Amino acid sequence: MGEATRRRRVTPTLLLALVLLAVTVPAGFCAINAQDASALNALKSQWTNAPSSWSSSSDPCDGGWDGVMCNNGRVNSLRLSSVNIQGTLSDSIGQLTQLVYLDVSFNLGLSGPMPATIGNLAQLTTLILAGCSFTGSIPQELGNLQQLTFLALNSNKFTGTIPPQLGLLSNLFWLDLADNQLTGSIPVSTATTPGLDQLIHTKHFHFNKNQLSGTLAGLFNSKMSLIHVLFDSNQLAGPIPAELGGVSTLQVLRLDRNSLRGAIPPNISNLVNLNELNLASNQLTGSLPDLSSMTQLHVVSISSGQLSGVVPKGLFRLPQLQQVILSNNAFNGTLEITGNISNQLQTINLMNNGIFAANVTPSYKKTLVLVGNPGCQDPDLKSFCSLKQESMIAYNTSLSKCSSTDSCSSDQSLNPANCGCAYPYAGKMVFRAPFFTDLTNSTTFQQLETSLTTQLSLRDGSVFLSDIHFNSDNYLQIQVALFPSTGVSFSVPDLIRIGFDLSNQTYKPPPNFGPYYFIANTYALLAGASSSGSKKSQISTGAIAGIAVAGGLLVIALIGMVLFALRQKRRVKEVTGRTDPFVPWGVSQKDSGGAPQLKGARLFSLNELKNCTNNFSDTHEIGSGGYGKVYKGTLVDGTWVAVKRAERGSMQGVVEFKNEIELLSRVHHRNLNEEGYSKAEFGYESDTEMAHGYNAPQKNGGGSTTSSASGSKVDAEKLYLEEQNCARQAVEYPRESKLVDFEHPCSGKKLDLNTHNVDDTDRAYRHFDLNGFSWS
Repeated sequence: MGEATRRRRVTPTLLLALVLLAVTVPAGFCAINAQDASALNALKSQWTNAPSSWSSSSDPCDGGWDGVMCNNGRVNSLRLSSVNIQGTLSDSIGQLTQLVYLDVSFNLGLSGPMPATIGNLAQLTTLILAGCSFTGSIPQELGNLQQLTFLALNSNKFTGTIPPQLGLLSNLFWLDLADNQLTGSIPVSTATTPGLDQLIHTKHFHFNKNQLSGTLAGLFNSKMSLIHVLFDSNQLAGPIPAELGGVSTLQVLRLDRNSLRGAIPPNISNLVNLNELNLASNQLTGSLPDLSSMTQLHVVSISSGQLSGVVPKGLFRLPQLQQVILSNNAFNGTLEITGNISNQLQTINLMNNGIFAANVTPSYKKTLVLVGNPGCQDPDLKSFCSLKQESMIAYNTSLSKCSSTDSCSSDQSLNPANCGCAYPYAGKMVFRAPFFTDLTNSTTFQQLETSLTTQLSLRDGSVFLSDIHFNSDNYLQIQVALFPSTGVSFSVPDLIRIGFDLSNQTYKPPPNFGPYYFIANTYALLAGASSSGSKKSQISTGAIAGIAVAGGLLVIALIGMVLFALRQKRRVKEVTGRTDPFVPWGVSQKDSGGAPQLKGARLFSLNELKNCTNNFSDTHEIGSGGYGKVYKGTLVDGTWVAVKRAERGSMQGVVEFKNEIELLSRVHHRNLNEEGYSKAEFGYESDTEMAHGYNAPQKNGGGSTTSSASGSKVDAEKLYLEEQNCARQAVEYPRESKLVDFEHPCSGKKLDLNTHNVDDTDRAYRHFDLNGFSWS
């Protein structure tokens, strides 16, 4: 078998085997980077309640691991919000060096320290650990994350100081360290250390509800682009820095519930984009600056301080103002609420001050509280000097279209969209600086419902709001329940998606609700999973091993079946080839020009030709030519034959072999056909061609052909060779010369092809068909 043939037979087998492997082996098999795979498995080993999908697939990058997304085999996103993970975050997280998003928010059971190896994640842009139970200090290695834009570590149990290295995060947009147990001062840069004052591109400073101390000196500058500054509920001291008035982009400023002293800097009135100013519960002194230029103000709250003097009358004319709370100070003089009072103004609270008189325009019909002021001695002010118990009921999503008898199990709730029982995704949404105080306005909260439905891709009417109130921190707190659009529960991918949209601030509430954060409850269907998490993990590991072994055996079995089928197919072709030798002609003989067109030729096997020529013995050789040697042979029935055998290095090849047997199958000579010679016969096997000439029966046919075993045999053999040579020249001559009239090479006479006839001559051909021409 030739080398080319071997290659042709092997290649399809290998290709089919590869295709079979591609089909039977799961997509993404071995696609994940080995380091990333190791890191994810290490993370999983530290969790007693990893997502169940993490045990159902061997490759995290094939789309089977909830929360894992990959790019070119590298994990670039790990989003596991709200899936009830319990355990710790392994140091191996630092091996996911192509990670861009890391969100494990709202997993209350995720605790322990935050690994410093997160600082290795140089590609990280989003880091969200909100609503978990992390402890320990915030690692200074976070300063290595130069691509970071969103950092949310709020609502954990972090302790220690704020690392000054956070000041190196020059691309940071969102910085939320609120609701922890952080201590120490706010880091400000020096000649040798970085500080938060360098974060000139950051929009959000959320440091509220910690135990931070020290002053705010040096923290603010006019290069900053801050919009939300929240330092409420800390232990900050010292004055409000005048530099704060240079941050003209500010929209919300909350410095309440600290120990700030001194006067309010007059240039605070430069904050013309400010919506809320809350400086309450400090030890501020002096007078209240003129705020009349701050036309975007909705809320002014500077209660529980030591402010004095007269309340600026222009304050109440601000067009967007809804609430003014100046209670528990030392304001005095006459209160002027006159002129063009804002029709948005709902509440003015000046309780417990030194005001002894008030001029109130009759058009103002909303709430004014002057309890505890000397002016309450004036009968005209009596209506403002008593606390009224208002029985206003806060908004609650209506279930009026549901039957009063509808009820659900303790872990389910009524879906307001269809009144059916379902498992909602629930939690508290906390708005840190809303621009309103009226909790009865249905329009306001229905806008919130609509925005949640639309932006979170939920079914209309599938949002339920309840327990709306202002908490002790003066935050607007709302219990939110989101229901699945179909079925009775959310899938894990849906929980992850919604959780990320809320933790990453992708969801935007109506503008008047201000900045918010969300803390999810543990999803009911996942709440009990942690108790059996370890057992599930063990079963899943065994299942994965079994599946892997079974899958491997299946692949091997299928490959074996394909190879067996290919081998059987090859055997069929070989059998067919022995019956019809030209089945493989076009494949194995590229230069042959196609299979020969024969007229009744007889086929011999190579073994038959070997037997009749005594294995091509030299004693049987009767001549040779450009194609090879010619042998005389005797068939088993006594028939004489002449056999030509191709030789390696022959000047003639496949094309000549094909022409030879085509010619011999068509030509008829009177000394051959009429005197005993019958059809052309041949043998063909692989790359060895055998051309078998005319056979001659053992009988006396006259002429030069004889049946004797003497020299007449040689005459017959020579006659065959001569006639065959003449026939070949007759074929080749007109084709090569392309003449209409040419001289027959053996007769010496001209043949007129236009007449399609020639005269009969000695040793001329009779009934010889040459592309439609004949001689008679």
